[in-house]
Amino acid sequence: MQKVNQVYETLARMEEEAKRGISAAEISEVLNTDRANISRYLNKLYKDGKVEKVGGRPVLYRAREVEKASTKTKNTLDEVIGAQLSLHAPLEQAKAAILYPPRGIHTLILGETGVGKSMFAELMYSFSKEAKVISEDSPFIRFNCADYADNPQLVMSQIFGVKKGSYTGAKRDKEGLLKKAHGGIIFLDEVHRLSPQGQEMLFTYIDKGFFRPLGETEKVVHVDVQIIAATTEDPESYLLRTFTRRIPMIITLPSLRERGILERHHLIESFIKQESKRVGKSIYINRNSLISLLLYDCPNNIGQLKSDIQLACAKAFVNYKSKEEGYILITQSDIPVHVKRGLMKIQEHRNEINSIFKTKEEILRFHYKDGKAKNVIQNYKENEDFYDVIDKKLKSLQSTGLKDEEISQIINIDIESHFQKYIGDLPRKIREKEISKIVDMKILDVVDEILNLASERLGKEFEEKIYLGLALHLHGSIDRIKNGNKIYHPKLNLVRVGYPDEFLAAMEIAKIIDSRFNIDTPLDEIGYLTMFLASNPLDYDGEKKPKVGVLVIMHGNSTASSMVEVANALVGVDHAIALDMPLSMKPQTMYEIAKQHAVEIDRGMGILLLVDMGSLVNFGDMIYEETGIIVKTIDMVSTPTVIDTCRKAVLGRELHEIYTTSKEINLYNKPIARKQNIDKKNIIITACFTGEGASERLKRIIEDRLHKKYNIGIVPLNILNRREFLCRIDQYKEKHRVLAIVGTIDIQMNDIPFITATDVLNGKGIEIIEEIIKKEENYLKVGKSLKEHMKSIDGEKIIDDVRCVIDKMEKSLKLKVIDEVKIGIILHISFLVDKLSRGGKETTFKELQAYKNQYSRELIITKQCLIILIDNYDIEIGENELAYICKMFLLNSQNE
Repeated sequence: MQKVNQVYETLARMEEEAKRGISAAEISEVLNTDRANISRYLNKLYKDGKVEKVGGRPVLYRAREVEKASTKTKNTLDEVIGAQLSLHAPLEQAKAAILYPPRGIHTLILGETGVGKSMFAELMYSFSKEAKVISEDSPFIRFNCADYADNPQLVMSQIFGVKKGSYTGAKRDKEGLLKKAHGGIIFLDEVHRLSPQGQEMLFTYIDKGFFRPLGETEKVVHVDVQIIAATTEDPESYLLRTFTRRIPMIITLPSLRERGILERHHLIESFIKQESKRVGKSIYINRNSLISLLLYDCPNNIGQLKSDIQLACAKAFVNYKSKEEGYILITQSDIPVHVKRGLMKIQEHRNEINSIFKTKEEILRFHYKDGKAKNVIQNYKENEDFYDVIDKKLKSLQSTGLKDEEISQIINIDIESHFQKYIGDLPRKIREKEISKIVDMKILDVVDEILNLASERLGKEFEEKIYLGLALHLHGSIDRIKNGNKIYHPKLNLVRVGYPDEFLAAMEIAKIIDSRFNIDTPLDEIGYLTMFLASNPLDYDGEKKPKVGVLVIMHGNSTASSMVEVANALVGVDHAIALDMPLSMKPQTMYEIAKQHAVEIDRGMGILLLVDMGSLVNFGDMIYEETGIIVKTIDMVSTPTVIDTCRKAVLGRELHEIYTTSKEINLYNKPIARKQNIDKKNIIITACFTGEGASERLKRIIEDRLHKKYNIGIVPLNILNRREFLCRIDQYKEKHRVLAIVGTIDIQMNDIPFITATDVLNGKGIEIIEEIIKKEENYLKVGKSLKEHMKSIDGEKIIDDVRCVIDKMEKSLKLKVIDEVKIGIILHISFLVDKLSRGGKETTFKELQAYKNQYSRELIITKQCLIILIDNYDIEIGENELAYICKMFLLNSQNE
């Protein structure tokens, strides 16, 4: 076989075994060939169209489907677990030993106790028959030389036969196993236990092709037998050196610990299926028990693994019979103590375990007729639906005595990962007729309608798997609602805060579903619909993408470490970094340590700094100023905040999104206090690619023309890295009013006006800036005036809050309020807030119900945009006042 063809076939087999692309280095290791040569062959195959490349580092290769079809002629040896991994080289040696003309060559198998030497010999025998080297009825004789080790004469008589009278008790001629194996194979296990005389007789046969039975002095026996011997002895021992001189093929089988967790998983699956066939029923196993079997120390290798699995299956079978349960389930109580210890090693193998269990749930089913283990919980047709999983999880955790806060965090993690798997596991393409076998066509039609609506509202397209996932989801949820079963969404508030646009769209979608199926969709179900609209399956494939760093710094000897340990354990990835600051440590010392860690963990996505109090609060700004790394700081954090922040970072969320939503979560752990009225300074940002050339020039021009008239600040920034630039803008917006951005290239930002450098140079831009500044001054004047008339709120602060409301309303309703009317709306809403905060009653809106029917979507958006006022001033804005505010916007605006 040409080397290039060997590389191709190896790639095809390894890909099928590993279920992923294969690198040149992996093929190089299996074939024991230089990596550069393998790369050359792979590139040739790529040019010939036989393989395809998968981008990334390292580059992975896949065999094309058309070519794979030609490699399906498999034999017994190719089907062995690990055939393209740890056993590839031994199996290639075995094939050579069988196929070598004219009738194969004798073989010695080395390996520890329990690695499967006997099974390997049987596989070689089966392969020999398949390859037509020996006939189908050729014998396979097995003999363990250790069985009669205390009686060497008896061992020799068993192998070579006995002539009558050769020793006391030899009353007749007896044919030996070597003669019985004529035309086939004899397997001699523990061959090192042969006596020196027995070894010499064996070597005579190997060298000359004949032997004499024990006691025979004249006649010789000619037989055609291939010898496969096995031993656990050190190959360097004197005994084995005598064997290796005469037996040319030496095959070493790897121990179980050398075969890797993935192969071990395949072995466990195979052994459980064997037990399933014995009892004639499916066998179930929970996740922790399977992890224990994967990770425990198993010194006696595959043999011990199989025995431990048989013991666990036997115990589970006893429970099934004695307790009259409807299934055979292996739990932690069924596995031996030494196996249970494997669970304690999960942190050492977190990545491998996550890879294996990426698409698996708490309980798996094995049946001897199935191709692969099936997820029990995920199979919606046979078992519980998504909601039942959450309900059961909640009840299970409540029974453990955990606090509500701890349960909430675990449920939050669980629902995110479950939803991630639910979306991520769906096939990329599925025909409508296949879906219609499961889901009613009426639901499919509604899914088409609501996703079209969501696309229009959110300005994004949805992948086909979202269509499929939502259809399957509604298939279960509509039945659940009709049957009166409760729906619980543990992350409802966080979803509303994190995805406000998607939540509004989900509320509209819920109305369509209600009208089509005559149901009343609960708010918790709207939370699930929001997750579908906000999800992007591509996010779940982006494990290699750079992520936001999380740095936790706390006063005390172990406060930060404890929080991070819990967060990383629950999230399943060691992502967050902990820095403990003993009370005796100087802040400057800790700052230098924090800065160094920030530099090390930054991947260009920014860092979230979680601290408790004091000088640590300022570290973020200091790190940014010295290193240029974008850092967002949240103080007074608790363990739930660290968990949620770490989870979002691992999922690939953006820095600003994590920062905003984590601050909301952190509010639940602090005394609620109204925001202080910080006197924000007005600033203008000038931008160019370097932040030094054009932006500095623009700054000087604006200062020369406006600085003496108005008290404004001008900040030059670079826009070379757009993501970093936007983060910087967000930072400035927290402490300043950003009136405008002036730049050499257009920078589209919805809430900040952009003025071109050309307009500034020709004077038009300066006029625009002056208009903006004058408008700001008018708002300040109104605020000061309101301060004198308001009885229970700060007039200057309410102006800022109402302006935020107007900006959100314009963006959400896609309209522009006429400038002359904005002051009137600000005054109306400000006095309304003042009235309601003092316990005043709302004004009745005539024909409210008719207005609600006509403008239901607009009223929902209005309520969502007013949340900032509801929260900051502790008021309730009723339907009548909402209608008045909504009407003001619709009547005094123009569509964008």
